[in-house]
Amino acid sequence: MKSVTVLGCGIIGLTTAIKLQEKGHRVTIVAKENYNKTLSSKVGAIWFPFEIHPKVKANKWASLAYKEYQLDEKENNGVTFIPFITAYNSESNTDWIQQLPKGAVKEALPSEIPKGIESAHISIVPLAEPPLYLPYLFQRFIDNGGVFKQQSIFSLEEASTLNEWIVNCTGLGAKEICKDEDLQPMRGQILRCNKMNIPSCADSTKKGALSYVINRSEDCVIGGTDYENDWNINVEVSDTNLIVNRLLANGISQEKPDIIEEIVGLRPKRSAVRFEFDDDYSNVFHNYGHGGAGFTVAWGCAIELAELL
Repeated sequence: MKSVTVLGCGIIGLTTAIKLQEKGHRVTIVAKENYNKTLSSKVGAIWFPFEIHPKVKANKWASLAYKEYQLDEKENNGVTFIPFITAYNSESNTDWIQQLPKGAVKEALPSEIPKGIESAHISIVPLAEPPLYLPYLFQRFIDNGGVFKQQSIFSLEEASTLNEWIVNCTGLGAKEICKDEDLQPMRGQILRCNKMNIPSCADSTKKGALSYVINRSEDCVIGGTDYENDWNINVEVSDTNLIVNRLLANGISQEKPDIIEEIVGLRPKRSAVRFEFDDDYSNVFHNYGHGGAGFTVAWGCAIELAELL
């Protein structure tokens, strides 16, 4: 049995901690903020490999995560499986559909595709609603004997002294901790709205014009933006108008959404997920840089990491 400290309390940190516990390790989570203040608490959280590299590893992690969500679908924990329309073109990564179970994906008929989308798949995929799923995971971690400590970490040297083993799941925070020049923010603004009678769908084929709708149990998330290297955490009225106008122009909805809340989050984008032991601190393993696919690959990364450790 090892004693392990996981840095970070978002979806990557929580799933990592739980899988390490299942291997019999004593796990402590150390994080600047609790789960309800992380980026993970702000997102739509549907299973969709968006802006994550490398492709082959991401597809493998996504496949493992899909199976984990099948096992973890429980009443009132926020996990459900819903139909999701995803646009694609000749440049899109569509390899991930091969990871889905038989019968879980099909080519969309022209009559099933929202206006403005030429080609799309319809897949049955997991949706993990953060307001329900994150507290469920955190309580699961605590019930398994986990310890949570709210503490800021400023360097790898400091982190390496915390425990026998350290797993760095700090997302964008790793930019400062690791002095990682490859890690950058991808700014996303979304609208949380009252439920709408429109399909859940995503069109990420146009760079800088990301558009998606995610129907949840109590609300609807409409997005979004994908501005690279943008540190702005303020809600921009211009982006809200852009999101609404795009929704109407694409013909997905005939009516303006009833907006409850405008939310901004910074995705941790990297040329490739950093999933490796540190060169200088041999007891530190890095697991960050998952772009816009944290909920999509978190369980897969956690499973592989627990085997490695």
